[in-house]
Amino acid sequence: MSTAKYLRNIGTLVQETRQARGMTQAELATALGTSQSAINRIEKGGQNISLEMIARIGEVLSSEIVRLNKSGKTNFVINGGNELHGEIEVKTSKNAAVGLLCASLLNKGKTTFHRVARIEEVNRIIEVLESIGVKCSWLDGNDLEITPPKVLKLEDIDNAAAKRTRSIIMFLGPLLHQYKDFKLPFAGGCNLGTRTVEPHMVGLAPFGLSVEARAGTDYYHATVNSRKPERAIVLTERGDTVTENIIMAAALYDGEVIIRNASPNYMVQDVCFFLQKLGVKIEGIGTTTLKIHGVKSINKTVDYYPSEDPIEAMSFVAAGVVTNSEITVKRVPIEFMELEMATLGGMGLEYTQSDEYPARNGQTRLVDISLKKSKLHAPKDKIHALPFPGINMDNLPFLGLCATVASGRTLIHDWSYENRAIYFTELSKLNATVEMVDPHRVYITGPTKWKSADITAPAALRPSVVILLAMLAAPGKSILRDVYSINRGYEDIANRLNTLGADIETTWE
Repeated sequence: MSTAKYLRNIGTLVQETRQARGMTQAELATALGTSQSAINRIEKGGQNISLEMIARIGEVLSSEIVRLNKSGKTNFVINGGNELHGEIEVKTSKNAAVGLLCASLLNKGKTTFHRVARIEEVNRIIEVLESIGVKCSWLDGNDLEITPPKVLKLEDIDNAAAKRTRSIIMFLGPLLHQYKDFKLPFAGGCNLGTRTVEPHMVGLAPFGLSVEARAGTDYYHATVNSRKPERAIVLTERGDTVTENIIMAAALYDGEVIIRNASPNYMVQDVCFFLQKLGVKIEGIGTTTLKIHGVKSINKTVDYYPSEDPIEAMSFVAAGVVTNSEITVKRVPIEFMELEMATLGGMGLEYTQSDEYPARNGQTRLVDISLKKSKLHAPKDKIHALPFPGINMDNLPFLGLCATVASGRTLIHDWSYENRAIYFTELSKLNATVEMVDPHRVYITGPTKWKSADITAPAALRPSVVILLAMLAAPGKSILRDVYSINRGYEDIANRLNTLGADIETTWE
């Protein structure tokens, strides 16, 4: 079936089901958090529609619009070379949502997270939570209500879902005060090399946690002999998820816990703000020293708004840069983007920035960034990431993409992952000049005269998005195959980029 005919058939099904439910286009649009004009285009077959959107429409209309073969692969067909224009709003953070979902296990009451990104990584955590007895319900649009059972059924954990996300390791902190003996599947996630879980074990050991990975098994066996941390917990690695795990362990410890060399990154701050609403006292949020005074138990009805995603914000900035477009990226959490924008400014990027305004969590500072057409040049020094407040590890790939359109030779040093820098070589298929120095360093020489290509998306989130954005700049038809890794971290990205003038078609095989 042709794509055009497929879209028309989907549109007809949506329209007929909506009318049978007695809903107007405007009412359906409100429930989905989109515009009436978008619903009108969908029903007329005039708009590409993602699997995620089809599923959301089906939920709102209480009807399975299309039965999907979940074993199939999703591809993007990109007709590139178009200039982008208009405005795009940043959604809430993937990494914050994952940490918050794990932190919800601390609360015996009802937790509601508002405006949660509906992405595959979130879906996997929800599947794991539901498998152990937690009730997870999507309310209007992107609000997620979480109601725990009295006792979690850890023996029924969904191993398949757990193995597709590295975030399962963050169940250790919330569970260690509640269960003396339990098992968790091995952590999965992006293919970026070996990322040891040892820092988690070391950081949680002062609470009495012992974890054994038995030979021939595919799970962690955790046992707990509760004890008081005798001194400050010093992290030898300032990791985000490690810090979150220890914070969550401290939340149910009725005493004071000090964490030194803690990550002050955005997702850690969101978890801290949420725990404060649950009654946990935390000093030093946004610094590398946290002083936490937890409580024996938590049973509250609580609402929380995660903050916006700085990595998604950087993605859209990079989309504008690589296509030399004038776009406005709205709701940018500037505290976590200042160095990235300063770096691009030093490379010649011209842009304006609005006054700051608060996020819905009342804590995070947001701005709107408007890009102007610019001629970039290579920076004088290499570009590398550092723990916050340095350039974010996940934003480094997008700065590398920006280097492809800058005149001169840029050294990108991705020291934190064994294999991620290698993925920059995929851009050579689109005619970028990329020289591998070693597994951590590449030279990128620009400006690039892009050409179209057919590429299978890497099994890593940010490198896959980098290739997608480069394809927006490449004239002609490109294909990015098997984009599950992108859907792990971005909600409906193809349609959202299309609102800026991109031409991305979603296909399935």
